[in-house]
Amino acid sequence: MNLSATKTFEDSLRDHQVVIDRKPMEILQINVGKRCNQACNHCHVEAGPKRTEAMDRKAFDRLLELADGCDTLHTVDITGGAPELNPHFRYFVGQARRRGLKVIDRCNLTIFFEPGQEGLPEFLRDNQVEVIASMPCYSKDNVDKQRGRGVFDKSIRGLQLLNGLGYAKEDTGLVLSLVYNPGGAFLPPGQEKLRDDYKRELDELFGIQFNELYTITNMPIKRFYHYLQKNGELETYMDLLINNFNPHAAEGVMCRNMVSVGWDGGLFDCDFNQMLDIGQAWKARSIWDIPSLDSLETQAIALDDHCYGCTAGAGSSCGGSLV
Repeated sequence: MNLSATKTFEDSLRDHQVVIDRKPMEILQINVGKRCNQACNHCHVEAGPKRTEAMDRKAFDRLLELADGCDTLHTVDITGGAPELNPHFRYFVGQARRRGLKVIDRCNLTIFFEPGQEGLPEFLRDNQVEVIASMPCYSKDNVDKQRGRGVFDKSIRGLQLLNGLGYAKEDTGLVLSLVYNPGGAFLPPGQEKLRDDYKRELDELFGIQFNELYTITNMPIKRFYHYLQKNGELETYMDLLINNFNPHAAEGVMCRNMVSVGWDGGLFDCDFNQMLDIGQAWKARSIWDIPSLDSLETQAIALDDHCYGCTAGAGSSCGGSLV
């Protein structure tokens, strides 16, 4: 994929004397499948209702085995597609929680109303699963434009349902956070101010509470890459990312203390490398090729020009801004 970067990401790291090396493994992020009940125009996974890729039970059990052998691991971050559509989702969540691991479910909220998902919100509550929910705006028009007609209303119902179960309420320990993605070729606004705007609007209009808001930059890959190409904005967007390179954000990128696992067990440095099939810089290409998660700690991180998306402005990660 040619991003037409006028300056490579490696050049920017050298100019600012930034080294991105690996730290002890703390987060296991797993893409459990590409099937989704939505098909958002910014989706870097290119997920949708017709995708069939899904992690099998054998791979889940191998991940549990690897997690058992890693003392520094504390979080399992489950993504998709809509991860809940994987038939082994609830099994794996239950097993991870029994091991004392924090579990994050990256949820699109509308999944609660799909056939076969009855009791899902209660399951998440009972297992103390942290929910990070997609909510690109508090405006109905903006959400439906980006994610499909009717998504906003279902998302609001989903948030109200979670609040009713105790999510984002004091003393419950049930954490509910939202994710903002820009609706076009621009950087997200300041995370704290936008969080305050979300809290005010969602509370006043719908009585909804949440814990945090995470702003995530749209990565110039897959579906969003094609959107940029179609609209003649790819070069301009890459220049925007390059010109806003932040060395402090680069030092905090998420690939330093996590590993990303594909639905087929493939190993990657992050979810974005996974979608571009940029494997890690060593021979071990899957969860079947490594003796332990700790064995990854000495390995180099694979970098490319799309990494500018994580280091522009305030930075971007699966946990929001970096600085």
